[in-house]
Amino acid sequence: MRVVTCHRGELAVAEVPDPVPARGQVLIEVTRCGICGSDLHARTHSDLTADGAAEIGYDAFMRAEQTVVMGHEFAGRVLGYGPGCRESWPIGTRVVSLPVLRHDDGAHLTGLSVRAPGGYAEKMLVSEVMTMPIPDGVSDDHAATTEPLAVAYHAVRRSEVRKKDVAIVVGCGPIGLAVILMLKAAGVRTVVASDLSAARRSLATRCGADIVVDPRVHAPWTAYGERKGHLRTAPSLIELGMDTMKVLRRVPGLPWWRVMRAAEKVGATPRGPVVFECVGVLGMIEDVITHAPLLSRVVVVGVCMEPDTFRPSMAINKEIDLRFVFAYGPDEFYETLHMIADGTIDPSPLLTGTVGLDGVAAAFEALGDPERHAKILIDPASDVSVP
Repeated sequence: MRVVTCHRGELAVAEVPDPVPARGQVLIEVTRCGICGSDLHARTHSDLTADGAAEIGYDAFMRAEQTVVMGHEFAGRVLGYGPGCRESWPIGTRVVSLPVLRHDDGAHLTGLSVRAPGGYAEKMLVSEVMTMPIPDGVSDDHAATTEPLAVAYHAVRRSEVRKKDVAIVVGCGPIGLAVILMLKAAGVRTVVASDLSAARRSLATRCGADIVVDPRVHAPWTAYGERKGHLRTAPSLIELGMDTMKVLRRVPGLPWWRVMRAAEKVGATPRGPVVFECVGVLGMIEDVITHAPLLSRVVVVGVCMEPDTFRPSMAINKEIDLRFVFAYGPDEFYETLHMIADGTIDPSPLLTGTVGLDGVAAAFEALGDPERHAKILIDPASDVSVP
């Protein structure tokens, strides 16, 4: 079968033997596979990420000297089963799967390990226990977006954003756009999207962003106006505390400390916007912490594969809540697939091109220009070589 390999940053089409499913594995024909931003980073910075993964016990992340078949956002059709499978679906059933593959030596990250070749291929292996049928009416194109949309769904859930909060999405690449879709699906009324690219800003509008800004012209932190009462200076927070105490202590015998605790429980105390950092390049965390209002919650979704720095003192002084998110759970993956199926989420704005295996290298180059593309899908049966 034909695959696209990555070796020392070079992408090449190759012929390899068909995979044979082992215990608990399913062989599928790949019908679509998305090119992820993580793939773009892993192509050139895999060793840095592999070193970090090894520190937390996973030593099989792809390294530059290895030859790896990438691709972890895929949809396909069942071709056969390995031993020990329940054979849950008839041959030909369209499926998606979480990108983890179990071998005798443990579980491996599909498309990011030599032990689990991914979807830049005509065929691949998936774990039966992590595989789910695609609902009728969902196209292969849309089914292949389940994985990146599940990343966004997990990020939004982890953020604990409320409908009345301001959500600010910094970076409108595929994951940023997916976060916007999930925020609007969650009913968040004010979503601000910020990106340098005019094309990406247009896609953010299509995804439902309420306010879209070019950060060179308008800062996302002020684009929604002052009506939300977000605090932007330390003196303003101190003054608010003193004014609140002045009002509460006017009432004789009032247990003002209990009133303040009750206000905190019902969400009536000051808080800043919920910021989703979806760029993943050096300096972005520091930039967000420096410019976001006080009491903001910052959710880091973008994957920076290089060592980075920020000033803890600034985060402390502004009492920034900093959260990092990774992947999703099987329940979130399932729920995302069915949000696509029932129309809660429309992934169409994310999809800007399709290529065959011969066009993968060109697609990687095209994705370096945000004015041209957001998410490019691979159709292994296609002969299109230019996205």
